[in-house]
This record gives sequence, C-alpha cells and structure tokens, in this order.
Amino acid sequence: MPGQADTRPPAGQTELDAAVEALAGRRVVALTGAGFSTDSGLPDYRGPDARPRNPMTYDQFVGSADYRRHYWARNHLGWHHMHATEPNEGHYALARLERADAVAGVITQNVDRLHQRAGSRRVVDLHGHYQVVRCLSCGWTCTRAELDDRLTALNPGFLDRVSELGDIEVAPDADMVLASTAGFVVADCPVCGGILKPDIVFFGESVPADRVRAASDLVDAAGALLVAGTSLAVMSGLRHVRQASRRGLPIVLVNRGLTRGDELADVRLNAGTSETLTYLERRLAPNAS
Repeated sequence: MPGQADTRPPAGQTELDAAVEALAGRRVVALTGAGFSTDSGLPDYRGPDARPRNPMTYDQFVGSADYRRHYWARNHLGWHHMHATEPNEGHYALARLERADAVAGVITQNVDRLHQRAGSRRVVDLHGHYQVVRCLSCGWTCTRAELDDRLTALNPGFLDRVSELGDIEVAPDADMVLASTAGFVVADCPVCGGILKPDIVFFGESVPADRVRAASDLVDAAGALLVAGTSLAVMSGLRHVRQASRRGLPIVLVNRGLTRGDELADVRLNAGTSETLTYLERRLAPNAS
C-alpha cells in the first residue's frame, strides 16, 4: 500500500552506487512529491508518519459556502507558515544538478514553490502553486499576498486569536488544521463577485492539459527518471513513471514508505530525499556550485 512503512533496510552504499550508475551520463528528469519538502518542515500526505487527512475536494469547495469559509480560514493561517518555509538541502542539490546539466528539469506535485526558490529553472508545477488566486467566473487573478491583505482586513484579529491556540498542524497545501472556522469572512472576486480559488489542483479536479503535456515532453526527452519523495498514490505523478517505464528509461525511486511505482523502479532506495540528493550531487556533478 502506498505510504506504508518500507520494511526493507535503509538504503546502503550498494543501492546508492546503483542509483549513480543508472543516472550517470543521462538526461535526468526529477519527479518530486510532498516527501521532498518534509525536511523544510512541511508534512507529507501519505508517508508512514503522516497523520490521516481528508483534503477538501473540488466539488466541496465550489458547491458550499461553508466549505469555502472553512478552507480560506485555514489557508489564511497556513499560507503564513508556508510563505516562511525555506528550501532544504535536497532542493538546493537538485537546483545545482540542473545548473551542472546533470538534471534537465523537475516535475513536482508540490505547490510550495520551494524548487524555484532554491534555483531550479525548469519546473512543471503539476498541481499548480499557492502564489496565485483566480476567479472561477471571470478569470481575474491576484497574488496570494494581495489576497492576504484583503482577508486580514475582513477578519481583524483572526491571526492573533488563532495563534493563541498554540502549535497548530500545517498541511502540505498551505492548509492549517483548525477545529472551528465559524465567523470567518471570505473574500469574493472584486470584479464580478465570483468564487476565488487558489491556482492549485484540488482532489477530484483534473490537472490542466498543458501541464500534463509539459511534463510528458520532459519525460519524452529524458534519458532517466529520478522519483523522489512521493508515494505516487495519485495518477498525476504515476502516469509519468509509467511513461518512463514504457520508454525503457532507467527509473530510480527514493522514498521512505512504499509507493505505487515500486515494481517499475530499476533502483529503489528506502531513504530520505535530502541526504540522497546531496550524495547524488557529489557523484553526478562533483564540481557543481
């Protein structure tokens, strides 16, 4: 089952050497998930230590004002946490590998923009990202920072009141887990009064076709696929592992916990992403900086 603990021993030198052999000299594309950002302080969804979650679906968000109020109240606090989160050593190692031409690009299921902040230049955000907000009716957009100013004005004192509750868990989609969000005022589109939604693919929502094509094009041009920090529980990521497998590309999979792509991997490492990527950087691009 994806996300269950991997009972195999932690990856050792044999597995690391096999990963280097599979990737060296090839045009590597990386596919990353929430586990890549855990060392930055963001929890994953389905890792062996992850708490059970019931993420909001697209139908719930668009179909219920109560659900939208609940979402935006939690997101208002969660955004401040995610906005302050910094890239970890895995992000920086992957960016340096790209600069050294050892990595051709990154396909990420994360919405945290940490790859870009670490310096990665060619990134496909499969599930969008939290920095843009869009009206579902007229298409008007604003930055998440601009919306934060509006939400703060509409809900004076909310952040201070919630902060008094103490240590509140944050989810990897910039959503804070709060027991009650009654009374929170949601901001509507200032142009048409429509529903505002972050430019993030919700559960039950399809990944836009242009992003799927961009990711597929990267895999089609790749010589190897490095999968890191994802259980591949959703098809948006798994489809590209299957694509690489059909093309006969070497697939190296790094994750703590079982995944839906384990049987497709040529090399499977039960390991953390930060330490593995820093090792791969030293071996694949020893002069990277």
